[in-house]
Amino acid sequence: MEIPPNPAGPSAPALQRAIAEIASDVIAVQEVDYLLPRTNGINQIGEIATAMSATDWAFAPSVIGTPGEKWRKLNDRDPNYVSNNSIGDLAESYGIAIASNIPVIKWQRLDLGRSVIGMPLVVPAESETGSRPKIRAIYVRDEPRVALAATLQNGFTVINTHLSFVPGVNLNQLNKLKRWAQQIARETNTIPIILGDLNLPKGIPALGSKWKSLVNQNTYPSWGAKIQFDYILADDLSGYQVTDRKTVKTGVSDHLPLRIELVRTNK
Repeated sequence: MEIPPNPAGPSAPALQRAIAEIASDVIAVQEVDYLLPRTNGINQIGEIATAMSATDWAFAPSVIGTPGEKWRKLNDRDPNYVSNNSIGDLAESYGIAIASNIPVIKWQRLDLGRSVIGMPLVVPAESETGSRPKIRAIYVRDEPRVALAATLQNGFTVINTHLSFVPGVNLNQLNKLKRWAQQIARETNTIPIILGDLNLPKGIPALGSKWKSLVNQNTYPSWGAKIQFDYILADDLSGYQVTDRKTVKTGVSDHLPLRIELVRTNK
């Protein structure tokens, strides 16, 4: 799920309703603000974690500052991530995050770089409060992209990301991410799952990574989804039943969330 950069962000009641409707043990979000003035200086993933009574959460900044306005890359003094167990000295920033009701054994971050060129993009021009927001085309400079991995106590490693919107760059990032996921899987003896906004149209992530797409449905825009940008990918889930729990319209994002349920079939 993405939390778009609306002036005040979703209201607390709206966010609580959205989290209740999603009703998942693990929630991965992109386009998250951390203490930014444009969203009233709140810790958005902290608010999400509270709404779902999560045991653990972490936020990985992609930039310090506000994308599209004034921002900089992380430097050696900036923490790679902050979590409920390690609140570092992180400045106002923007990135991706995970909240989990399943205890997290280890957090890890991977830097994926960015495209040196931007692209004109069609984006919502106002808050997604109506059924069909206005849109506009603007030239957007790419930002650094990252991935955040949560190794869970239940034997899975969930990896959240938001890849570049520049064709070719995003596919290279996905392949780098897949190799990292495989490395984590070997080191932790867990099953890796990659999920998030991959900015690749329907079918390409599965073809490019040779991993299976667990849900095939259009996710963008949320008010009339025409294309799939968001995915849940896995290499081997033998021994587990995967159920598509279908999407819900949360009213707090311009993307529709993907939801799955995993049930072990052999013990």
